[in-house]
Amino acid sequence: MSHVVQTGLGLSAAVGGWLAAHVPGLRAPVEFSRLAGGRSNLTFLVTDAAGVRFVLRRPPLGDHPANAHDVLREARILRAVAGEMPVPAVLAVCEDPAVTGAPFVVMEHLDGLVLRDPAGVEAAFPVGDRGRIGPALIDAMAALHSVDPARLGLGGLAERRDHLARQLRRWHDNWRKTTIRPLPDLERAHARLVEHIPEQRRTGIVHGDFRLDNCLLDTGGTVLGILDWELTTIGDPLADLGQFLVYWAEPGDAHTALHTPPTGLAGFASRDDLCARYFAGLGVDPAPVDYYLAFNWWKTACIVENVYTRMLSGAMGATDRSPESFGEQAAGLAAQAWRYASRLR
Repeated sequence: MSHVVQTGLGLSAAVGGWLAAHVPGLRAPVEFSRLAGGRSNLTFLVTDAAGVRFVLRRPPLGDHPANAHDVLREARILRAVAGEMPVPAVLAVCEDPAVTGAPFVVMEHLDGLVLRDPAGVEAAFPVGDRGRIGPALIDAMAALHSVDPARLGLGGLAERRDHLARQLRRWHDNWRKTTIRPLPDLERAHARLVEHIPEQRRTGIVHGDFRLDNCLLDTGGTVLGILDWELTTIGDPLADLGQFLVYWAEPGDAHTALHTPPTGLAGFASRDDLCARYFAGLGVDPAPVDYYLAFNWWKTACIVENVYTRMLSGAMGATDRSPESFGEQAAGLAAQAWRYASRLR
């Protein structure tokens, strides 16, 4: 019989039995504990009787927009990119919601560092070593964007060249369906972004949430694993670059996408240097990124506002932050999105 740490997040003893029957090498009983991060899909550490660790991902509790937390789709993408990119192996997939109320995915646990805040950076990387991290991440992103999605069987995700238009519709619809308060800055930034969509120059695999705290590093700054592929699609790779740069805070930034950004400390590469390295790594001429910055401030505001709404409804369980802090953050991000979008011409 499996032992389950009481998380209140949709796990039950039945899950332990399913894991013992379907995950190669796993030995019952098992214990579950909530992993940090994972404000979209819920992520748990699974430890079996032999002390071997695995990771389980499932959607949040309650109703949520269709496909917004599709762990089965994420598993298909992980299996496709395995061998091309450093990712955890998918070990088992449960499509039956009767087991725990939703589909879930079990993957290998990769040992490494996830830098979520300044304290984590200071504990792992002296100032002189931090400059390696950004280039390693940018090189991994450029490698992903160099992969032909059709060769991996991913061409069918989206073959059109209207990626930004689809993203704007998707996130706007998700926000409008779940919103519990007006955010005028979010609405007018959306209108400006729709009006000024640039031509899509290239098509490739877009991770959708490529940032420092979604990557596992070793103590030398090498990327051991890229996580959280639930938003991956085929589209404009510059959307990934814009997201990365929005989350890559610099010392003195008045507005940041993360509550306590790890890169706000001294020693990290600058956004300008990382942007230049990206285009050099791809071997293409630099392109303007102003639109992609505005778009990603807006998209991030939509995501954080959705977290705020779900926290108020209890769908995220106990976390390290209050719902009100997410509400304040979302409003600040919406204002930042409008500041960037208002400059588009």
